[in-house]
Amino acid sequence: MARFQLDVNGAARPVDAWDADMPLLYALRNELGLHATKFGCGLGQCGACTVLMDGRPVRSCMTKISDAAGKKVVTAEGLGSPEKPHAVQAALIAEQAAQCGYCTNGMVMSSVALLQRNPKPTREQTQAALAGNLCRCGSHDRVLNAVQRASGQRSA
Repeated sequence: MARFQLDVNGAARPVDAWDADMPLLYALRNELGLHATKFGCGLGQCGACTVLMDGRPVRSCMTKISDAAGKKVVTAEGLGSPEKPHAVQAALIAEQAAQCGYCTNGMVMSSVALLQRNPKPTREQTQAALAGNLCRCGSHDRVLNAVQRASGQRSA
């Protein structure tokens, strides 16, 4: 058993892990109770487990807990609340961009990272940034509209 100090959503959080290779996803969900981050494929291909690490989107199923130590990790719970959602979360709600909702976490986190890098992305830039986030329900068009709304390029 190893203990790691993580900075998650702005708070220092100690986590006991079976070893240094334990996926960050398991620590977030099982040890810290942060369930917005989803287990999708376990191979880093679907994007459901995306979190921000030092402002960059990473697949938490493929990120070792030891690699997250000393970095700032942000999950969807750290972005906003039901009462005061982050602009991307509010835009997804306004555009009715979630169907089953399983991919939503990854879409939100990738979109937040995009808007931090590029506050006014084109639709094509948004598509490229979200290309690694899979949605079986087919709500990609609404998600693209939501990102445009969150960036102030689409009116309410």
